[in-house]
Order: sequence, then structure tokens, then C-alpha cells
Amino acid sequence: MSSPYYDLEADFFQRAFREALSFDAYMASGEPQQVANLRQYESLVALTCAQEALLRSYTRRMNCLVLSGLWCGDCTRQVPMLNAVARACPLIDMRYLDSRSHPAVHEKLRINGALKVPVVVVLSEDFFELARFGDRHLSVYRRKASTEIGPACETGIIPPSAEALAVELGEWCDFFERLQLMLRLAPMLRKRYED
Repeated sequence: MSSPYYDLEADFFQRAFREALSFDAYMASGEPQQVANLRQYESLVALTCAQEALLRSYTRRMNCLVLSGLWCGDCTRQVPMLNAVARACPLIDMRYLDSRSHPAVHEKLRINGALKVPVVVVLSEDFFELARFGDRHLSVYRRKASTEIGPACETGIIPPSAEALAVELGEWCDFFERLQLMLRLAPMLRKRYED
């Protein structure tokens, strides 16, 4: 009898994940100024002790595919946040793809009809899609709505306030907590791990 659990895109995402880069390799692929812009955010992003403890407590593996661009202001801010989450949790395997080098993945991950970055796809250990998220959190859209008129794109050169960064990092932590609980409570995995 075949399993009732499957994902028609599992093979596609597994191939993309195998092609994706570690954080260090992804950073090495960038232009010096792009890398410098992103590095400035690393010093501004810090998980709280509670967030670190929660991330360390996870018991289910998550494969995370991040479609990004080192040229992108939103990516410049969010990639260090994602890296901080992955560093705190050994069960999160975070990999990065440059959107311009992987057009098939970029096409597959359109949001509201548009090609966006960053887009994060979180996959189970079986490469079943749990969720995808892109391109900005609610706190960022609220901040932009309160200060901007018309279309604009942040450059990532001037960081938001420390409070705004902490809120956005908290939103990433909440996103991953929801998915970890989804995995922890999944009947297929509970049966597999007898827990």
C-alpha cells in the first residue's frame, strides 16, 4: 500500500537544494560591496536567549531553501537573520540560491505574479514543502507604508532601527517555530520516530 503522504514538487526541491550553497559559499559568490553591505547587518542581528533556547530545542529536521540576491536590499537585511536562526539550530539546514542563476526556481516561486526575493521554502526531511515565505514580513510592510508613497525598494545600505530589526528577527523565529510544531505533530513523523 502506498503512503498517503507525498508532494509532487519534492524531487524539484530536492534537486534545487542539492545545487544550493552554504551561507559561506553564497557570501563568497558576491561582489565585495554586496558582501560588505550584508556583513554590516550581521553585527546588528542578535537572537535573544529565549529565541536561541527555543531553536536549540527543535527535534525535527528542516531543509530550508533561500532564493536570494546579494544585490537586493531586503536580502541584505534578511539573510543574516536567516543565518542566525540556522546557526542556533543544528536541525535547520539552510541553503542559498542566487535567483539570477536559477531561473527555473525563481519562476516556480513567484509571489503575486512577480519574481521576488528573498523567498524561503521550508521543506521536511522528505523534501515535502511545509511553507514558503517571501518577500517581506508584516512589520516591514507596516514600516514602509508609514514612510513611503509609491513604489520603492530599500537599498539595505541604511539599516532600520535596532527595534525594527529585532521585531523582524522575531517574526522569522515565529515562522520557524510554527513549522517545527507542524513537523513535531505530523502523524507520519510521529509514527516514524515513535514519539
